[in-house]
Amino acid sequence: MRTPELTAALAEIDLAFNGETSPGESGCDRYCCPAEEAAHLRTPGSRVPSELLSRFLYKGAHHFTDHDAAMRRLLPQSARAMSDGTLEDDGFAPHGLSQVDWRSWSGPQARAVEAFVRAWWRAALGTAEPPYPIPDMFETACSILGEVTGPLADWAPAPAADAHLAACVEGWLDDLMVDRRPCFLWEPSAATLAELGTWLGEHAPARLRALGLTDLADRAALLALPYDTRWNDPYWSR
Repeated sequence: MRTPELTAALAEIDLAFNGETSPGESGCDRYCCPAEEAAHLRTPGSRVPSELLSRFLYKGAHHFTDHDAAMRRLLPQSARAMSDGTLEDDGFAPHGLSQVDWRSWSGPQARAVEAFVRAWWRAALGTAEPPYPIPDMFETACSILGEVTGPLADWAPAPAADAHLAACVEGWLDDLMVDRRPCFLWEPSAATLAELGTWLGEHAPARLRALGLTDLADRAALLALPYDTRWNDPYWSR
């Protein structure tokens, strides 16, 4: 999954993060992160085995001596693995970049992270079969960025993007209808969930109707209404 924008963002990641290390990394214990595995984080430029890359990226911050430094060390390789679909999500913890304050890093590094995440998400929206399920990619992008505003703004009408929108609405609608978090590892604020629901209620219906998904469009439109009004809507009597 590559676009010119994503290719440029990966080059920016390389420029900003190549040579980074976590020099004092010792690992948390002999089973979770033994010393010989932690040595990869202390060594600049060497390739981390793919299984270990995934494990490091989805470990909690308490597993590392310096979690920020470890994530910077892993970024060039992990960004490429995310783009190529070779990064394995362990499904039990949020992405490591969502657990660090990367916006506090140096200007070039912070800009490179944001440019990469937005380019990665936009590339996914334009791909009929992206390397990971699109709801997972949306969650990953939002959890790293700490917002839904940017990823939603990127979700412009287009054939692949509209098909992805339908899949997400189908999966999220029952939870959002009762103001409940969908099945995310990420824990967005109530305001962020409300922003997601309102955006879907305003933008999704017309795009779903164009796909012939009339009932799904009618239900999605209810998300734009206040909670009580939503449940008193004539839709339910039909």
